[in-house]
Amino acid sequence: MGFASQNIPLRIVSIGGGNGLSTLLRGLKRYAKAGEGILEITAVVTVTDDGGSSGRLRRDFDVLPPGDIRNCMVALSEDEALLSKLFQFRFSGGRGLKGHSFGNLFLTAMTHLTGDFNQAVRFSAEVLAVLGHIYPSTAANVAIEATLANGKKVAGESRISRSRSRIEKIEIHPRRPKPLQETLEAIAQADLITLGPGSLFTSVIPNLLVDGIPKAIAQSPALKAYFVNLMSQPGETTNFRASDHVEAIYRHSKREILDVCVVNTRAIRGKVLDRYQANAARPVENDIENLERLGLKVIEDDLLRMSGTRVREKIRHDSSVIGAIAFDLARKGHKRKLKK
Repeated sequence: MGFASQNIPLRIVSIGGGNGLSTLLRGLKRYAKAGEGILEITAVVTVTDDGGSSGRLRRDFDVLPPGDIRNCMVALSEDEALLSKLFQFRFSGGRGLKGHSFGNLFLTAMTHLTGDFNQAVRFSAEVLAVLGHIYPSTAANVAIEATLANGKKVAGESRISRSRSRIEKIEIHPRRPKPLQETLEAIAQADLITLGPGSLFTSVIPNLLVDGIPKAIAQSPALKAYFVNLMSQPGETTNFRASDHVEAIYRHSKREILDVCVVNTRAIRGKVLDRYQANAARPVENDIENLERLGLKVIEDDLLRMSGTRVREKIRHDSSVIGAIAFDLARKGHKRKLKK
């Protein structure tokens, strides 16, 4: 008997931000579309972005940064056709409009109409017929600060991303911001909780600095999986192996919150790799023995997909592959919950 016929949906909570989270959500969406009651998706999205269109709107209108949430809404929209393209449309000119995306402006306007960012996200998701729930990790106006290996402190996500010195620690200000109750409830009911892929210190870990989220993850009966990045990020994760990513997550959450680590097996070669290495980015070393020593089950697969033009080819996760892995892990998590 299938999950839909039992009327018991699989529940996945995906935590992160940036392109990585959107890629995973796009891969999961096909299971949510396959039939009513099969999969319930919840995305918990970091809200520390202070650059580009999101940063300008944040400063000018005192709203939470809408960019990552907009991307998640588009990734989960039932039809990524005209309406989704409209939300991603970016103005190339116009005084005050240049660089802004329509979706960011829409979310900002909706926030002012409703007086609540989470409510604005909910209404916007209805417009896009989003297949799931999307919550900011906190409703507080937060910023992050990094302590670098050289002892310097750098404030703000955009400045941290540009730094070329290795990051030792990330902090969030104000300290201990509160999560949404809906987020804690989704985590408690999940069959699978995913972290990543995405920038470790600016997309994944900031969510774990929100008061109560690490504890909720630790207490949830769900399986917990980390999708390791394909490439290191200059400064942010220079020379990080897969186990270094996991240990950074444990250090910041103050708990060993993972069961599974998902890593790529396909070698990355050619001109695209040369271009990344010229910018000090290298394939992440998958030190399987160290991951297993940390008590993790390691899933190895070809996760690689190239995107963009031949000249500007980009190394990305294959959304269909990581979506299938996550869905399978959710089924295992569901069975484990039933046994307990």
